[in-house]
Amino acid sequence: MKHLFIVNPVAGGKDCSGRIRDLVSEAFRSSSDSYEVYVTRCAMDAPSKIREDAVYNDHLRVYACGGDGTFNECINGAAELENVAVCPFPTGTGNDFCRMFGDEGDLYRDLNALLHGTERDMDLIKCNGRYCANICSAGIDARIGTDVHKYSSLPIIGGNFAYVVSLVVNVLKSINTKMHVVCDRYDSSEKHALVCACNGRFYGGGFNPSLHAKPDDGVMDVYIIKAVSLLRLVKLIGKYASGRSDEVPDYITHLTPSRVDLLFDSDQIIQLDGEPLNTSHAYFMLVPKAVKLIVPDGMHFFS
Repeated sequence: MKHLFIVNPVAGGKDCSGRIRDLVSEAFRSSSDSYEVYVTRCAMDAPSKIREDAVYNDHLRVYACGGDGTFNECINGAAELENVAVCPFPTGTGNDFCRMFGDEGDLYRDLNALLHGTERDMDLIKCNGRYCANICSAGIDARIGTDVHKYSSLPIIGGNFAYVVSLVVNVLKSINTKMHVVCDRYDSSEKHALVCACNGRFYGGGFNPSLHAKPDDGVMDVYIIKAVSLLRLVKLIGKYASGRSDEVPDYITHLTPSRVDLLFDSDQIIQLDGEPLNTSHAYFMLVPKAVKLIVPDGMHFFS
């Protein structure tokens, strides 16, 4: 078995590759397994490295050392490969996937627990040929979430305040987007505030639209918010963010389809685990048991 540590050197605003090398070297001091610490050189470098290593190893375990974006890249490398398992090893600022596990999410920071962990089939959401482990969406939330990176690097702006700045800027631009949404019984070409597809629970630094989503249950929760005014959005957002959308069915539609299609008049931002994709036509499709997830030793979430 080979253990591959994919390190994003810019995750969290600092290069943690040295610390990762020291941790891994100590952990494998008495192990017969092979390992490699690979520092990515550019965006989407990880998938090709993972697929290349998968060809030469009967069993490959991949540890995404970074944030949600790094984990997303590793998911895209490991998807639908029977001999590859993957997990987050958080070092970045955004770790929404791990928040789903509550206090047990800290086990993904415990290298010993990961090395002794089991493997479990996990669903993924596929969007235009790319995979998403947690949540993907289109509309006002996608614009806010992806634009955060524009403001977080500016002086005196960072962390949660960057989300606030991005929210204000994007709300002033426009809350609603014209999109044709086709999803089971739902078929509308009107303006919408957002469309969100959940395989996990948290995104956007704390929004939790689906309280019961599990990444191995074969279900994709889809939330569709129709066009709203700023005042109405303010009244709805708390319910949506806390998983209470079913209390306002006149404004928020909750479905569990296998696929949803979105068509726009021009290219729009789609966010996949916080990573942007620009397109005028997107689909979100559930792919059951698409990847093997490393479950840390001691985790009971899937019990």
